[in-house]
Amino acid sequence: MTYTSVSTKYQVVIPKEVRERIDIKPGQKFIVWEKAGIIYLIPVLKFKAMEGYFKGMNIEGYREEEDRV
Repeated sequence: MTYTSVSTKYQVVIPKEVRERIDIKPGQKFIVWEKAGIIYLIPVLKFKAMEGYFKGMNIEGYREEEDRV
């Protein structure tokens, strides 16, 4: 477990081992989400980076947007 702190400008440094493990680069965008007092940073991936995520996914049972009520 690694610790960090909030600066006087409310900035938080992501520890190096975490940055390296999930390959964070300068300028990376994140969704910031809070639930029950826990802050989540979710990396925003470029569409090209998600290529292959849904490979082999079974789409049976999913409806097209125009079919939704």
